[in-house]
Amino acid sequence: MRAAAGFILRNWPLKLAALAMATLLYAGLIVSASAETFQGRIPIQVLNQPEQTFILGTIDDVTSVRYLEIGTDRPQITSSAFTATVDLADATALPGAPPATFPVKVQAVDPRIQVVDFAPSRVAVRLDPLVTRDVPVKVDLGSVPSGLDVRDPVVAQDTVAVSGPESAVRFVASAEARVRIDPSGLDVNETVGLLPVDARGEVVDGVDVQPSAIRVTIQIGSQLATRTLPVNPVVTGRPAGSSEIALVEVQPALVTVEGEADVLAGLSALDTRPVAIAGATADVVTEVGLVVPQGVAVVGVDQVRVTITVRPRSGTRTYEAGIELVNAAPGLEYRPAVDRVLLTLAGTLEALDAVNPAQLTARLDVAGLGAGTSVVAVSLDLPAGVTLVAASPPEVSLTATLVASPVPAPTTPGPVP
Repeated sequence: MRAAAGFILRNWPLKLAALAMATLLYAGLIVSASAETFQGRIPIQVLNQPEQTFILGTIDDVTSVRYLEIGTDRPQITSSAFTATVDLADATALPGAPPATFPVKVQAVDPRIQVVDFAPSRVAVRLDPLVTRDVPVKVDLGSVPSGLDVRDPVVAQDTVAVSGPESAVRFVASAEARVRIDPSGLDVNETVGLLPVDARGEVVDGVDVQPSAIRVTIQIGSQLATRTLPVNPVVTGRPAGSSEIALVEVQPALVTVEGEADVLAGLSALDTRPVAIAGATADVVTEVGLVVPQGVAVVGVDQVRVTITVRPRSGTRTYEAGIELVNAAPGLEYRPAVDRVLLTLAGTLEALDAVNPAQLTARLDVAGLGAGTSVVAVSLDLPAGVTLVAASPPEVSLTATLVASPVPAPTTPGPVP
């Protein structure tokens, strides 16, 4: 009896573990035997996809679900009875990286259904970063009918932005506007959709173009001619009251236009769009378009640069100034022929307004002059901002005379001693 008990208790932890394992296996066998299998496609929903990423290709559906029904009621089993999700919170998008696998989670919508197993349990997902870059706009004319003179297309803008997965955007060489020329020779002036194409002209799928369409103009005819015309800048308004226009320049000063010969014959210049300078106190520099008649196109130029130089207004004023002698010698008396001189000064209106006529003095430097008549040039110190235009007279005749010394009074002799 003791020997039998010893045999039973020997290595009892291992025996207990084996018994538990057998129980679990048996329970699993029972569950497996009673579980049912749903064969159908259950789309996998993506959760927490990183921003600015794009999923390349498609994600496989869940195609098989093993489940148990709890209770006596038997719910209807369809694809909508289950939800399948994949969480991409830890995913990263690297250009050219291989797909990464992520676990799938399947849940039953009805609480009476318990999911036991499903397939696939993991799916491969490849993320690509979203990028944006500029590409040139090109116009494809297709097959041009014979007998037509088709000028180079003119597009509203030279480049557009393309965006999408990096693996697709990197192949885009240009945005193509496909235009078909009417055999009747009508000019093209329409908005045309843009297609992202590679170097071979094949459309690249999965790429967005902004703007998605662009205006294309093409002149078509049999008597098209070209001509070079000057550009006439049109200025409206006036600068501030104390300012004036000093110079108006336009760049380029000449442009080439093309159109029907009879239309070009009536043109002598092209005006710019109006440039407003009302109230301006400084130079105005702007780019404006040209006023182009119907049936005429400007070659290679969309806008011109207009530079308007604004300066303070200037003028002249005449003042009367008294005469002042400087460096007069003692013993001489000086008599100028005139006692006043007219001074004409030039400068900005602000500087002229600041001149105080009472402080203007015409100077005659008489240093070294002896008795007699001499002609002396007028000189003066001018206020800041003004210059002397003329002095009338510019020279003054001046007479210098000796001043008689006083004669001492005679003395009366006293009595002779």
